[in-house]
Amino acid sequence: MQVMNYKNTTMLVLLAWLAFISPIVAQEKVDLEMMYRIKTEGIQKSQIQDLSFHLTDFIGPRLSGSTNLRNARAWTSQKFQEWGLSNVKIDAWGEFGRGWNVKKSYIAMKAPYYAQIIGYPKAWTDGTAGQVSSEVVLLEISTDADLEKYRGKIRGKIVMAPANLTLNPAFEAEAKRWTEEELEQRKEISTGVQPSRYTPEALAQMRAQRELDQKLATFLLEEGVALRLTGTRGSFGTVFHTRAGSYSTDKKPTVPEIEIAAEHYGRIYRLIKNGKPVTVEAEVQVEWLDDDYKGYNVLAEIPGTDKTLKSEIVMLGAHMDSWHAGTGANDNAAGVVVMMEAIRILKALGVQPKRTIRIAIWGEEEQGLHGSRGYVQQYVADRTKKEKKAEWDKISAYYNLDNGSGKIRGIYVEGNDMVVPIFEKWLEPFHELGANTVTRRNTGSTDHVAFDAVGIPGFQFIQDPIDYGKGYHTNMDLYERMQFADMTQAAVIIAALVYNTAQRDEKLPRKPWN
Repeated sequence: MQVMNYKNTTMLVLLAWLAFISPIVAQEKVDLEMMYRIKTEGIQKSQIQDLSFHLTDFIGPRLSGSTNLRNARAWTSQKFQEWGLSNVKIDAWGEFGRGWNVKKSYIAMKAPYYAQIIGYPKAWTDGTAGQVSSEVVLLEISTDADLEKYRGKIRGKIVMAPANLTLNPAFEAEAKRWTEEELEQRKEISTGVQPSRYTPEALAQMRAQRELDQKLATFLLEEGVALRLTGTRGSFGTVFHTRAGSYSTDKKPTVPEIEIAAEHYGRIYRLIKNGKPVTVEAEVQVEWLDDDYKGYNVLAEIPGTDKTLKSEIVMLGAHMDSWHAGTGANDNAAGVVVMMEAIRILKALGVQPKRTIRIAIWGEEEQGLHGSRGYVQQYVADRTKKEKKAEWDKISAYYNLDNGSGKIRGIYVEGNDMVVPIFEKWLEPFHELGANTVTRRNTGSTDHVAFDAVGIPGFQFIQDPIDYGKGYHTNMDLYERMQFADMTQAAVIIAALVYNTAQRDEKLPRKPWN
């Protein structure tokens, strides 16, 4: 009897769901001629490689607040104007903080023999007092009391602290594409509470280590250390970046700090531990920018033409800022270029969308989604106060790209069940290009989160990872790592989805925002 009730209930739920989605699927009209035109323009007349060259090789790294990021905003807005987009502007979202440029960076081992060292200044670190040279002091500090062993002994010295930088062979290929089986698995939703990756003991140890690191940084500054060397994860000379100083306008000084490749860090460490003195010379020159503390986004539009719907908006975007040793190719020049190409395709085809199509190139994403969150706060809604603003009722959807240059395999809908049949229909013309997966899963850590958090349908795409995880935020995130054929595919698909959203009779369904 219980089994029969369960089956009946399940059947009723299924029938109700089918009754709900059938009208949605039926009303989704895909203009196949326009899909063909978008494919033809995007594939045969792609500007992906040229845009990628200019944004990476020519403009270079685009650290938040830097001169290069300013140059990138100017270049992007100029391209939008050249393409004939409307309402092009560099729009301030709020205050970010101090800009910072590296003017010179040099480091080498001088003894026991000469060797070049792969290393880069940490972001927002202060520079050295000219060229510095000293025997490297290995600071073996595990408790607060250990600091006292070095008091009065390290002024003007180059220092380093032990680090656990284990390098393991890569027995599997670093680059990969999602298999059909893996894509099916990405549709599965976990209904249980996910356990923490860390035990309470491990979390307590991490907090204690963080506190000790902060005390060490203060101690080194007080003692007048000339330079600190830090090891970093990564293999074969890859340096993953972090920051030492702050972009805060309080202008607190920091010890100059250089991150060096794990292999080079390990060599210096082993030499010292075996009683062989190591001498390093280095110089870091930096420039602080205090003329403008604001952060900015670049906006441009294809205006809507429908008398009723032209005030509504379909948005697409990606973040412009990057880290500073590479050129931010896959994180996130690739996303910017794909979104620029998507709107170029639509403009080149002379589309007359019902809704306004707006592209947003975000700033300052790497430090906390500042550009997109600032835009949302200014124009869309205040998340903390649950206060809706002018654009909250106007935006149909926001589409984002920020997982490298791998091809699009589908889309995350952030738990929005109502849009699943819509996207499944819209992706049908692109199954042969490998895009056929719609998952209710959430994915985080990039600019669509700012929109989803206030009830606006915000979407990030499922992309082939290629070797993204090994290269983003590193000195090797360069033009050579970009997958141009995949980016061409992505631009075509995004242009199509943006077009369909702009032409749809109704805005995309929304999750409740309470």
